[in-house]
Amino acid sequence: MTTTTGDRRIVIEPVTRVEGHGKVSILLDEDNKVKQARLHIVEFRGFERFIQGRLLWEVPVLVQRLCGICPVSHHLAAAKALDRIVGADKLTPTAEKMRLLMHHGQFLQSHALHFFHLCSPDLLFGFDADVAMRNVIGVAAAHRDLAVQGVMMRKFGQEIIKATAGKKIHGTGAIPGGINKNLSIAERDGFLKDIGQMMTWARGVVDIARGYTIDNLATLADFGSLDSNYLSLAAADGSYEIYDGGLRATTCDGEIIFDHVDNQLYDQYLNEEVRPWSYMKFPFIKSLGPEHGWYRVGPLARVNNADRFTTPEAEQARQEFAAVTDGKPCHVTMGYHWARMIELLHSVECIQQLLNDTDLQGTDLVVNGERRAEGVGIIEAPRGTLFHHYKVDEKDQVTMANLIVSTTSNNEPMNRSVQKVAEDHLSGRMEITEGMLNHIEVAIRAYDPCLSCATHAMGQMPLTIELYDHEGTRIDERVRG
Repeated sequence: MTTTTGDRRIVIEPVTRVEGHGKVSILLDEDNKVKQARLHIVEFRGFERFIQGRLLWEVPVLVQRLCGICPVSHHLAAAKALDRIVGADKLTPTAEKMRLLMHHGQFLQSHALHFFHLCSPDLLFGFDADVAMRNVIGVAAAHRDLAVQGVMMRKFGQEIIKATAGKKIHGTGAIPGGINKNLSIAERDGFLKDIGQMMTWARGVVDIARGYTIDNLATLADFGSLDSNYLSLAAADGSYEIYDGGLRATTCDGEIIFDHVDNQLYDQYLNEEVRPWSYMKFPFIKSLGPEHGWYRVGPLARVNNADRFTTPEAEQARQEFAAVTDGKPCHVTMGYHWARMIELLHSVECIQQLLNDTDLQGTDLVVNGERRAEGVGIIEAPRGTLFHHYKVDEKDQVTMANLIVSTTSNNEPMNRSVQKVAEDHLSGRMEITEGMLNHIEVAIRAYDPCLSCATHAMGQMPLTIELYDHEGTRIDERVRG
């Protein structure tokens, strides 16, 4: 496609092996140099409007329809916001720990799905490998044991979710003020029977991610990588935290921008910018402004920001991760995969600890207190920090909803990674190859984006790429799917 300035435009639509639907447009000048590269989010969901007028008790179940792969994250973020509205400032031990178990089950199944099924084809076969092999079917054929591990680890996480939320997808377990069920002895014993195997597999996949990153560091260090700020939750003592805690923002040098601000006041520290070419907003830290205040979230941000993990094996893995950069923040975009597997290991360790906690069999499930008209719930979803903010009226109806999903926060860095990879791998090219375009998608997949906070897009999707010269003549075309 040509523009009025004679530039050429390459479009990758849709981006594959990610959640949801998006496209990438790359603008080349007359010298075939990349002038501009953008990740466009082309779906519109509108949940912030849909929720208005619904009863607050419906919201934790309703918002899960945003996403078929991480519904637990929205379920818990909404429940936390509504806990505050119903005055449940401190949940019972059973409710708190059941929610934590549900949350770690979500991390386990989501991280396993992404690593084994969506990104492992690139890591195992190479970015330029034959597309017929570079998919989950190819992984199953060439690395059967890994494919089985991915399926079984995700299954284990999904069963944890079912036992805590009532269903594997779109459960009802978390309610304003607590939880509606405990964990039975039979359910507990069923999970304990398999937890040892999960630990063995979790250790192994950390080794795979670490080995891949270190062995290829010379190449990966510059692949779509950026110096950036980072945002995540942190516990009061600075340790890794995904369910509670306070917001921590750091610079590219690891210096604190703000730490443990009141989560109810998040909007005094963060803002969102709108741009005309994407339905997704661009958040930034207010004190730094939109040009310098963008930040990254997710596994890389959480591991960079954490002073320590609370479980021994994940902490050892974090120390090995930090040693690569001499304790400074890691800015290698492909380092997201290693960080993600450290988190997977931590979740398995936490699940093992929680299963042996007798509070899970408690019967005191719900509390309430002084009613409020507004509440904010912030948790760490697998893809990054997730914000749910609601206001309700005296009839229990929602009057305002604001959601900042994890991929929204990663919008600006994903665009910058796309720009960098496009400049490095497409500039000066007269012919499009599938491998070149996959380099762009590999950078996007590192963030594990949920482009519309919808379901995973698995397998091959239809894709047509056309390349035109500055006079409008088509000089190349590739069709996939």
